[in-house]
Amino acid sequence: MTDNRLLFTVKREVIKLKDISAYKIASELSNIVWSLVIKWPFLPQKTIGSQWVRSVDSIAANIAEGEGRYFKKDKIKFFYQARGSVYESFHWTDKARERDLINNKNYEHIISRLKRLPKEINSLISGASKNLKR
Repeated sequence: MTDNRLLFTVKREVIKLKDISAYKIASELSNIVWSLVIKWPFLPQKTIGSQWVRSVDSIAANIAEGEGRYFKKDKIKFFYQARGSVYESFHWTDKARERDLINNKNYEHIISRLKRLPKEINSLISGASKNLKR
C-alpha cells in the first residue's frame, strides 16, 4: 500500500522546484552547454568540456539539494555552492570562447543567463535567512 502523504509531499516539492527561477535558468543552461560540448572533438571535450558541463550542472543540482534541506545553515550552504558554480561556469565559458569552441552568439547567450543567476541565488539565500528559524 502506498503512503499518499509521502507521494503528495514529493510531488509538491518537485513542482515547487520547477517554479524557482534560478533552478529553471540553471537547468536550461546545463542543457545548452551539454548540447554544445557533446559535438566537440575528444581533447576539448575531455578537458574544458567535462569541467564546463560539471560546473553548469552543479548550479541546478545544488539549488535542488538546498531546497530539499530544512535547516537554515544546510539550505544556505548549498545555495552558496550553487553561486560558486556560477562563477566557475563563467571561467569555463570564457575558456571555450577563447579557444574557439563556441561562437559569439552562443557565448553571449550563455553569459547573459549566467549573469542573471547570482542575483537569483542571492534571493534564495536571503529568503532562507529570513524565513527559517534555525
